[in-house]
Amino acid sequence: MPPLFYDLAVILVTAGVITVIFKWMKQPLVLGYLVAGFFIGPYFPWFPAITDEVDIHVWSDIGIVFLMFALGLEFSIKKLKKVGSTGAVTALTELLLMFTIGNIVGHLLGWSQMDCIFLGCMLSISSTTIIIKSFDDLKLKQQKFTGTVTAVLVVEDLIAVLLLVVLSTVSVSKRFDGVQLAESLVKLVFFLIVWFTFGIYLIPTFLKWMRRYMTEETLCIVAVGLCFAMVVMASYAGFSTALGAFVMGAILAETIEADVIHRIITPVKNLFGAVFFVSVGTLINPQILLRYWLPIVVIASTVVVFKSLSATAGVLLSGRNLKTAMQSGFCFCQIGEFSFIIAGLGLSFHVINPDLYPVIVSVSVLTTFVTPYMIKAALPAYNALYPRIPLPIRESLERYSASASSSGHEQSIKKFLRKQLSGVLLHGSILAALAMLSASVLKPFLNTVLTDAADRPLFWGNLLGVVITLTVMAPFLWAIVVKNVSRDRIRRLLEVYNHSQVVVIPVLLLRYFVALAFVGYVLATYFHIAAGLIVILAVLAILLMLYSRRAIGFYYRIEDRFVTNFNQRQAQHSFRIPASLEKSFYMERMLMSAYSRFVGVSLEHSRLRQDFGINVVSIERAGVIYDLPDKSMMLMPLDRITVIGSEEQISAFRAVVEVEPDMLIHDHSDNELNIYRLEVKSDSPMSGIMIRQSQFQTKYRSMIIAIERGLDYMLNPPADTLFCVGDVVWFVSPQDVQLQDLNAKPLTESVIMS
Repeated sequence: MPPLFYDLAVILVTAGVITVIFKWMKQPLVLGYLVAGFFIGPYFPWFPAITDEVDIHVWSDIGIVFLMFALGLEFSIKKLKKVGSTGAVTALTELLLMFTIGNIVGHLLGWSQMDCIFLGCMLSISSTTIIIKSFDDLKLKQQKFTGTVTAVLVVEDLIAVLLLVVLSTVSVSKRFDGVQLAESLVKLVFFLIVWFTFGIYLIPTFLKWMRRYMTEETLCIVAVGLCFAMVVMASYAGFSTALGAFVMGAILAETIEADVIHRIITPVKNLFGAVFFVSVGTLINPQILLRYWLPIVVIASTVVVFKSLSATAGVLLSGRNLKTAMQSGFCFCQIGEFSFIIAGLGLSFHVINPDLYPVIVSVSVLTTFVTPYMIKAALPAYNALYPRIPLPIRESLERYSASASSSGHEQSIKKFLRKQLSGVLLHGSILAALAMLSASVLKPFLNTVLTDAADRPLFWGNLLGVVITLTVMAPFLWAIVVKNVSRDRIRRLLEVYNHSQVVVIPVLLLRYFVALAFVGYVLATYFHIAAGLIVILAVLAILLMLYSRRAIGFYYRIEDRFVTNFNQRQAQHSFRIPASLEKSFYMERMLMSAYSRFVGVSLEHSRLRQDFGINVVSIERAGVIYDLPDKSMMLMPLDRITVIGSEEQISAFRAVVEVEPDMLIHDHSDNELNIYRLEVKSDSPMSGIMIRQSQFQTKYRSMIIAIERGLDYMLNPPADTLFCVGDVVWFVSPQDVQLQDLNAKPLTESVIMS
């Protein structure tokens, strides 16, 4: 038997038993996995231990891939845009403060520079799993502040993914090199843009073509295959496997298959995720914990106190009031799964002390236990603190929270800059990818095929390469120079706002410079000619492309396909919320649970608008969509309802719609129903009457299932069947019904008598 079979048996059985106990104790399952890992690890000799650590490490890596893939499926570029400044400001404030505090604590403990860097990063990221679980346990999902917490968690997840890339770069060089770090970030941004652009353009279209052939089984295989394909691509590009899994999850999150993929992937994620967390638990060494008890207590206290304060400060800076800031900030008082992944990254590069891993796991365990109590303590802490704040400071906080947004001039300039620079970044990344493909693939191919007698590349071969490359690049060169340049709008900006030309003109010149740079790069790749001639040829090439209707038409076809795919999920809604209202209103779909209190209740009597402030705009039932459903329509299990409202209103409503049962499987009493046998005799009240006249259903609450007549059986006999002397009637009846006048015998008794 392969050792892996034995190890999986030990891991899964132990994890199953321990997690059931932790579920009974109402503790997060992650803690149960860690404890199970400790029991089967090498430092607990009184329990069966795993034997093949290499195979388990591979399964653990697969667990990280599925955890990140599932996280990407829950992520959305649109969601990141909607959370606005609150999520970004809070997450960045928390990151900067905790990274600094973590470094200080590490130096005070006498740790190395790399240990301090990794410690600061590990303390910067909270645990989404623990926070959401605490909201469920404390019944807080309907609270207003949970929307703010969710917004911060979205940004934190993205920052955590970026940290993995940054730390990988730092680990390779084993020092903090600002130039190398900047290069890595530029490389990361470039690949993210290229992957998302081509992924959104190609994958939803592929899934649409294959939809008629897709079942849940094939969709699961395709989704997992795409995930690991992106994992391989990210690895070849020099990034972590976790980044590749996250990117593919985020791409698939924009497809209409996202909900189904998430549902069918969840069991796979749970399995491999359990192995990952159990493998983390195997590294817990009691001797190391005793040796490092002081650092563990210091770091755990730092997380609970300073992480809560830094998150509170971030929410305050984003413009929320003190009450919301404290309720939100106190939720971030723990570290979790991302800290384990970051620590594992440091171990894989051999740049941190191996003892740091069990220390961080111990800190996570302690802070996880504290999290529910900190969340509950937030409101009492606010009630105790607020009256003690000096009145001038209170008024300043309230003015800051209620301050108006930036002026119309600033908004117009910011919108112009954001639109122009995002276009340059997007199209520039695509052009860079095409230029790299031309230099690394097309040019070597042409130089191999089109050569002269001395095996030197032909001029015509290089010319063909330039023509092919610039032809493919032409639509994007047109977009980077001309698109979104409205002469009337630019003239209005220059006339209305003072000093606007300082911003507008350099941005417009930047677009032309970027286009010239790419054309010049392509020409220099194929021909060794003077720089001045390259500039002249580049200008002529750009002018030719700008007036090419075919290039313009081709670009708009590409853009239409991309926009259609990107808005595929939103297109499933009955209508789209205007962009001007997107920051205040949301449209969300949710699945009506069979355990929801609204099942069987009509829209008229559900009081959804009065109690929750939301409106139901459509109901999808059995593949049929009912737009603007009638008020008499009842809500039924498995209905997919689309509602419109604010983030807080939808969050509160979701908590009472997507209800999970307290028990997965309910016992059914063996004594509730029984099968009885009745023999019709000449003096029986059943003799000579039809079934419908016997009052079996009304008087005895029973159901006749068969009549045995001689050697024949009548299964489910019709209601007009006559009872005859000698018939044996089989019927089902509840145990509490009195059947003495029928002289019927239960099945068990009849079997014994026979």
